[in-house]
Amino acid sequence: MSEPQLAESLPAENEPLVTLKAGERQVTILGTAHISKASADKVDALIGSGRYDAVAIELCPSRHHAMIEPDSLANMDLVQVVREGKASMIAAHLALGAYQQRMAEQLGVMPGAEMRKAIECAQKHNLPVLLIDRDVATTLKRIYRNVSWWRRFELITTLVMSVMSRQKVSAEEIERLKEGDMLETAFTQFAEQAEQLYVPLIEERDRYMSARIVDEIDRSEARHILAVVGAGHLKGMQSHLGEDIAVHDADAARRLIADLETVPPPSRWPKLIPWAIVAVILFGFVLGFKRSPDMGWQMVWDWVVVNGGLAAIGALLARGHPITIVTAFLAAPLTSLNPAIGAGMVTGAMEAWLRRPNVGDFSRLRTDTSTIAGWWRNRVSRVLLVFLFSTIGSAIGTYVAGAMIFNRLTGAG
Repeated sequence: MSEPQLAESLPAENEPLVTLKAGERQVTILGTAHISKASADKVDALIGSGRYDAVAIELCPSRHHAMIEPDSLANMDLVQVVREGKASMIAAHLALGAYQQRMAEQLGVMPGAEMRKAIECAQKHNLPVLLIDRDVATTLKRIYRNVSWWRRFELITTLVMSVMSRQKVSAEEIERLKEGDMLETAFTQFAEQAEQLYVPLIEERDRYMSARIVDEIDRSEARHILAVVGAGHLKGMQSHLGEDIAVHDADAARRLIADLETVPPPSRWPKLIPWAIVAVILFGFVLGFKRSPDMGWQMVWDWVVVNGGLAAIGALLARGHPITIVTAFLAAPLTSLNPAIGAGMVTGAMEAWLRRPNVGDFSRLRTDTSTIAGWWRNRVSRVLLVFLFSTIGSAIGTYVAGAMIFNRLTGAG
């Protein structure tokens, strides 16, 4: 395949547009705002012009499926999600979607309107749709693994604040900022201040989508591809496609794709910490009983009441079922001694079993989670809150009860 060269930028009213050449073939990249009627209209006009024979969009297969099958969440086995420890990931998806949904509602434009329009128009004109973005779960995992544990706390706080914020954003500001998709929009300010977040969130995806375009040019017979991406990616992709020699070769591009799809393995020492804490706690119990059965039983009592109590408070704050709250109190002291099983896995599964979500809960999930009250009102999101809050409560309880046991052994308590 010939080396892509930067061609003269095509005129556009408000949407940045640039065309790259690869021999006799071309790729036109349209930079859009993901919450913009103007961007959706531009996509409609370009595809309708008949100049393109393929449409590449900034979506991964999972987000594409969610967009064309909005009711797919109704098929989710919530109990299985909790048991597999995926509740946190689902909650993060909902939080990000809620942020963009709220902004879109202010402007009267659905999130990802230009992507929906691209899919609709491509189908109308019988054009293939090429999904060039990296899977959102992989991006979130690479973000999580790329930052330190205290940065992870900031990341979670940013997600929470994005859901709680009621700040109004004008259509003019949206058109002017052109920040990109829901990930970038929610974390833009934080990403600018933290390279560890900026790299997997934006820079890696610039490289990934550039490599995917090179791959598609090599594989497909399309003579002119229209790529619809967030305007925040346009400059980076233009730079990689025009200057980065590594992505000019299709085989090199595929190696880069495989590399950027790999989730770095977690560090070993964070996995060892929970087991070390359990070993210390159990050793404390042994020392306590050796000194005095009364001291030993008092330490066990401290462990059960504090750990179970805080987990139960977490379930209560999530408005869990009374039986779920009792389950949290009983399960947390035991699950905290087995890092392979979290208290949230037990309480979340119990809540989902006791208050099994119906079809209406799943169908309202996206709109309900756009408000704070909706997270507690919807049975699906409430299960996720039960999982998260009881997990946090049990984690805090482990450290508090551990400190109490230490104080008893040292005579400080």
